[in-house]
Order: sequence, then structure tokens, then C-alpha cells
Amino acid sequence: MQKSTLLALLGSLLILPFAYGQKYHSGSVVKSFQANDQHGEAYQLDSKTRYLLISFDMGTGKKANVKLDQKGKEFFKEKQIAFVANIHGMPGIGRLFAFKKMKTYSHRIIYGDDAHLMDPFPEKDDHVTVLKLDKQQKVTQISYWDPAKEEVDQHLKE
Repeated sequence: MQKSTLLALLGSLLILPFAYGQKYHSGSVVKSFQANDQHGEAYQLDSKTRYLLISFDMGTGKKANVKLDQKGKEFFKEKQIAFVANIHGMPGIGRLFAFKKMKTYSHRIIYGDDAHLMDPFPEKDDHVTVLKLDKQQKVTQISYWDPAKEEVDQHLKE
């Protein structure tokens, strides 16, 4: 292999993690995605979504679901919320029980089951990431909700 080709290849490998490792931040445009909810219905992120809530782990997701269920289905419509729960990597037996439970909640839970769907979303341990979006799906605010200690309302202010 020629020296210039080898250098170009090595340079590309060094840049690759930075190109794909970018997290959404204030001013970023969230790339539209499609996924199914707990009832098997298709969801696509669009300009109607004002708040995007992302749960990365099962424990935090369970706590968030309890709090969100108390708010009711209309709360989601009123505030234009989409809630995405990371289920990628969840073992089959876990899915059996988790999916059954998720179907009982009144609010819509979007399944984040794609290996790379969650990658660009900022994350904080034991918190739900809350992205406030404008009509062009641009992030205008990022906050982190701890469903074990607080209500979601303070993260959904105009």
C-alpha cells in the first residue's frame, strides 16, 4: 500500500468517531426518525413535536412512565410530547414482560429499538433527556428530568 493511501486511511479512521459521535445540542436539527410505539403503530418525528423525551435505561424509563401515566393521554397531545424509550439490546424475556406492561400506560411510548437511534441524543445517568424543539425540529433547549425526584412540568415550559 502506498504511503499516501495509508495516511488517508488512517486519517479517515481517526475522524470517523468524531463525525458520528456528535450529540444534539442547542441549535442542532434533530433528524427525523421512524419507530413503532407500544401498540405497534408507526411514529415519525415531525414538526408537530414540541418536546422530545428520551429514556436511556429501563429503571429510569419505569419511573418516567409512572409519572407520565398520571398526567394522562391528553397531556401528551396538549404539550405535543413524544416519549422515546431505549429498548435496543433488551433481551427477549425482558421484552416479553416490559412490552406487556408498556401497553397498559395511557401515553404513547415510542420504542427506540434501532442500534444508532439513541446515539446523537445527549444523556445523563438516571435522567430523561428533554429536548425542546421548534417547528423545524431545531433544539431550542435541553434539560434533564429526574423522574424519581421531580415532576416533568418544570421541563416543559414555554
